[in-house]
Amino acid sequence: MIDYIVLVLIMAFSTMIARLIGGGARMAGGTAEKVGVVLALVVAVFDLAVMAGLTGRSIGKWTTGLRIERMSGGPPGIPRALLRHFVGYPLSLLPFGLGFLMVTVSPTGRALHDLIAGTIVVRRDATVMVQPKRTQGN
Repeated sequence: MIDYIVLVLIMAFSTMIARLIGGGARMAGGTAEKVGVVLALVVAVFDLAVMAGLTGRSIGKWTTGLRIERMSGGPPGIPRALLRHFVGYPLSLLPFGLGFLMVTVSPTGRALHDLIAGTIVVRRDATVMVQPKRTQGN
């Protein structure tokens, strides 16, 4: 949620600047809004894909002491972070947010976007404790 608050603040600030500049200069106000949209997109990709992919922490995860890891451990990588945030999150939202509510019934505490990307969210100092699959012979 913190990540999205940062993005909304960027948009709100650029809109406020556009309205202050706006008056009779529609061009200047429109440009300020466009700059805000572009800046929000750049921050979103950097925060949710690059930072989360390389370190496992977005701004929100960093402030709350959480990190994203692959199920096997380690940072997810940029492609997996892109998949998680830009494909998995919208799919988690679609059916009335049920993809997010899966956390409450999942034995591993993973939401739909985590299942799609093969990730798990852990506390900063925790390690992933996934039980190996048992074969019939065990």
